[in-house]
Amino acid sequence: MKKLRGTITAMVTPFSADGAVDWGRLKAVVEEQVAGGVEGICAVGTTGESPTLDHDEHHKVIEKTIEYAQGKVAIIAGTGANSTAEAISLTKAAISMGGADATLQVTPYYNKPNAEGLYRHFSTVADLGLPVILYNVPGRSGKEIPLDVVERLAKHPNIVAIKEAAGSVERVSAIKERIPGFTILSGDDTLALPMISVGAEGLISVASNVIPREVSDMVRAALAGDYSSALKIHGKFHRLFHDLFIDTNPIMVKEAMALMGKIENVFRLPLCETTEANRQTMKATLQAAGLI
Repeated sequence: MKKLRGTITAMVTPFSADGAVDWGRLKAVVEEQVAGGVEGICAVGTTGESPTLDHDEHHKVIEKTIEYAQGKVAIIAGTGANSTAEAISLTKAAISMGGADATLQVTPYYNKPNAEGLYRHFSTVADLGLPVILYNVPGRSGKEIPLDVVERLAKHPNIVAIKEAAGSVERVSAIKERIPGFTILSGDDTLALPMISVGAEGLISVASNVIPREVSDMVRAALAGDYSSALKIHGKFHRLFHDLFIDTNPIMVKEAMALMGKIENVFRLPLCETTEANRQTMKATLQAAGLI
C-alpha cells in the first residue's frame, strides 16, 4: 500500500450540461492532480457528490480514476455508507477493480449508531481486506467517532488512518496520545498546518482541486518542519480555503473550478448552483490569488 501521507485530493465529480458524469473532464482533473504533485486522490467522497451517483456510476468513477492516474498516486475509494451492507457492496466492487490503495469510510449518517454499532460497522468493512481510513465528520453525519472506539478500531490490522474533519486540533492531540503510531489526516484545509504541528501526517483537501501544486507544496513543507514556507502559502490562499465553504461543499469548489474553466458548473439535486453574491465573492478571491 502507498503511504497515506501528504496531500490527498477529495476530488470533485464533473458533470456535463445534461447532468451525466463528464468522463473527459474527469480525466483532465485526475491528470492535473497528478501533475500538481499530490500524493493521492480520493474518488467519490463527499466532495465527489457520492450521494447522487448511482452504484454503476460510483463504481465507474473509481475505476476511471484508477485508470487515469496510472499508478502515479495513491487512490482512495470513497465507499462508505450508512448501511453496512451497502458499504460492503461498494467496497467489494472497489477491491474487484484492483488499483485502489484504501477505502474512505464515513461515520454512518442519519441513523447515528451507538459506540458498539460503530465498532462493528467499521470492523466488518475492514474485514474485507482493503485498508480503511475512518472518516470522522460529525457536522455531516451527526455523530462523532468516540476516542474509545477509534482506539479499539486502530487495533484492526486493516484500519490504518483517520480523516479528522471535526474542526478540532485538540482531538488530533488526543488520538496521538492514545495511539501514537496511528495515521491522522486533516479533513480541513484551514486547519492543515495546526493539525500537522501536533502530529497529523497530511491533508485530505478540497482546495487542491483548485490549486494542487500549492496545497501539496504547503503540506510537504509543514511535514518537513519548514513552517516558514508553509505559512507563506497558507497566508496567500487562506481566503480561498475559507471561501470554498461559504456554501455547502462541493458547491463552491465547483463554482471556483468553473470560473477557471476546468469543469462545467453542474450539480445534481438537491445540490444546485450558489447565489450570485457568493459567485462574485469567489471570483474576487480567485482574482486576488492570481488564479483568474
